[in-house]
Amino acid sequence: MTSDNISNGTIVLIHGLWMTPLSWEYWIDHLKSKGYTVLAPGWPGVDDRTPQQIRDDPKPMANKSIDEICNHYTDIITRLPEPPIIIGHSFGGLFVQILLSRGLGSVGIAICPANPAGVFALPLSTVRATLPVLSNPFDYESTVKISESEFRYCFGNTVSEEESKALYDRYSIPSIAHVLWQGAIGGIVHPKGVLHVNFDKSDRAPLLLISGSRDHVVPPQTVKKELKAYQKGSGFVEYKEFEGRSHGIVNEKGWEEVLEYALEFVKRSRSQAL
Repeated sequence: MTSDNISNGTIVLIHGLWMTPLSWEYWIDHLKSKGYTVLAPGWPGVDDRTPQQIRDDPKPMANKSIDEICNHYTDIITRLPEPPIIIGHSFGGLFVQILLSRGLGSVGIAICPANPAGVFALPLSTVRATLPVLSNPFDYESTVKISESEFRYCFGNTVSEEESKALYDRYSIPSIAHVLWQGAIGGIVHPKGVLHVNFDKSDRAPLLLISGSRDHVVPPQTVKKELKAYQKGSGFVEYKEFEGRSHGIVNEKGWEEVLEYALEFVKRSRSQAL
């Protein structure tokens, strides 16, 4: 174990919409080099399939729901010998918050997280990013492909067109329309439903909320509203905004800085608990 390690702990990584566990490839290698046990399970229907396999046959993902996905990760986490550090990106960041609200995890890192129930935010950039899916309610039970231009707006707006194309080819998969629809209206229709998070939970694991200043999908103003919701309670929560980062923050240039900041937060939160 290196001096950078906090313990021989386990980290569970949760990917976001339009992505697979492959989006964490740099993080997985880096964390393993520091001695962590790393788990990066795919959402149900994504599983351990490659992006190309999913593009060829997206049907196993169709109509999967947020509660089904969160229950999937709950089952994985509760089988571990000790509470893990849970790190999620985008909808994965929302799932981190839901899992912590369930009393799971030792520390949570929510990166560019979709907003839970009770946090009302719909910036125009978010509308544009999600419109290809939400514009057709008949797609509710299906999967919807993201085009290269849509991917560039959502994930590649801080890199060249050529770099964005390479990211698109390597990482992108169709979205699960059901999940995006739940995220868009679930908190309004069912405020105590699947998107519910207990912001006042005093014994919740420490939580770090991260945003990127150039994120079109979940811009900083949304993540700051999430922070404000938590600040009404007594739990340990912090916020960090990374300048010049897009929604592709976990694998664009500078991802190491984001990861190291997250690990420093883990170290600080654990030292406070002693």
